[in-house]
Amino acid sequence: MDKRKVIIVGASHGGHESAIELLDKYDDVDVTIYEAGDFISFMSCGMQLYLEGKVTAKDDVRNFAPEDVEAKGGHVYANHEVTAIHPDDKTVTVKDVVSGKESQVEYDKLILSSGVTPKTLPVPNSDLKNIFLMRGRDWATKLNAAKDDPAIKNVVVIGAGYIGIEASEVFAKAGKHVTLMDMIDRPLGTYLNPELTNILEPVFKDHMDLKMNAKITGFKGEDKVSGVETDQDVVPADLVIVSAGVTPNTTWLKGTVDLDQRGWIKTDPYLRTNVKDVYAIGDAILPLSIPAGKPMPIALATTARREAQYLVNHLFEAKPDKAFKGVTGASALSVFDYHFATAGLNQFSAKRNDVPYATSFYEDSMRPAYIPEKDNPKVYVSLTFNPYNHQILGGAVLSKYDITAQGNVLALAISHKMTLEDLAEQDFFFQPGFDRQWSLLNLAAQHALGLAKF
Repeated sequence: MDKRKVIIVGASHGGHESAIELLDKYDDVDVTIYEAGDFISFMSCGMQLYLEGKVTAKDDVRNFAPEDVEAKGGHVYANHEVTAIHPDDKTVTVKDVVSGKESQVEYDKLILSSGVTPKTLPVPNSDLKNIFLMRGRDWATKLNAAKDDPAIKNVVVIGAGYIGIEASEVFAKAGKHVTLMDMIDRPLGTYLNPELTNILEPVFKDHMDLKMNAKITGFKGEDKVSGVETDQDVVPADLVIVSAGVTPNTTWLKGTVDLDQRGWIKTDPYLRTNVKDVYAIGDAILPLSIPAGKPMPIALATTARREAQYLVNHLFEAKPDKAFKGVTGASALSVFDYHFATAGLNQFSAKRNDVPYATSFYEDSMRPAYIPEKDNPKVYVSLTFNPYNHQILGGAVLSKYDITAQGNVLALAISHKMTLEDLAEQDFFFQPGFDRQWSLLNLAAQHALGLAKF
């Protein structure tokens, strides 16, 4: 009996998860991953740890090694770019980017996990040397060398989202003079509600210059960059790191696979594209947001892996027995001494997606009042909820103590569409060495409901 041929485009989180799940679940599949890059497969979310020297080795910062899949009977090809799909004969064109040779390869099922590319800025002199991006192994290598280069003194980071925050912290810790700039009004302004960014903003100012509400108009320099031009002034720069968002790697699909106006792959609730037996997962699609009730950008490794697992479980069903459940978009980050975790919608994303919302902010000490302050850190909780039925739409926790695991509790509550009342009375443990008689999230929900403070 011939094996069913599954081709996977892209070797990052979604591609890796798909291959492993397929080879574990089915005996009659021939699984091949094609990756356009030369390395299988750098984990960009581990770049900060790599740049700070907190990993075992550079080549260990990866999702998997080819032999991990090959040991299970799969095939992995680096430096092989899938350039076209031919639905009529169910083949793809694969180009060996080293030799330039092209071949036609048949598939029974095709999984697109083509990912995204960091945006470059369409302004004058964007091709100057020392204007870097922060994604992938090659850029990680260049950034690591720049971090240790004494000739690089002034570093400008453009973009105050997660990637820009990581870059700015790495180079500030390395002793560089860092300027963090963005067109929004405060760092992490699209990720956290204002009460939390109010706490973090002074932390940034202690370590770097902030230049918010700035429009980048160009770069200065002859051969190498020497400054960043904004609508306000020119900021000196020996190195610029651009982290201004991403674009989907989907140009090659135009005319074959349906894309939206921004280039995201359109999928149905079963992660199928408009082309029969062609599916899409990962950062290049818009997955269902559980709290928003509609698709929206959620470019996370966890999202890609959940999509992959769902897809593999239903890949060979003529009609899947259930749709993809969706995700909450939970994530976490450290900002110098602070740690935060967030899940679901916040004020910014709820408003952008036309979801009715209200917010609540709660602050307290983590443990009972009789615990000395040095062992009793401040903790902060921001909740976003539907003002009419009190469904929890999102939330975030912040502290100098690592309470990020509470973000997983919020993600679970959001995923199951719990209300403030549910969370206010939920039965959590109490032990004064860890928390309060009412746990932190109990108290935050009670506060949102206007109940007396315990």
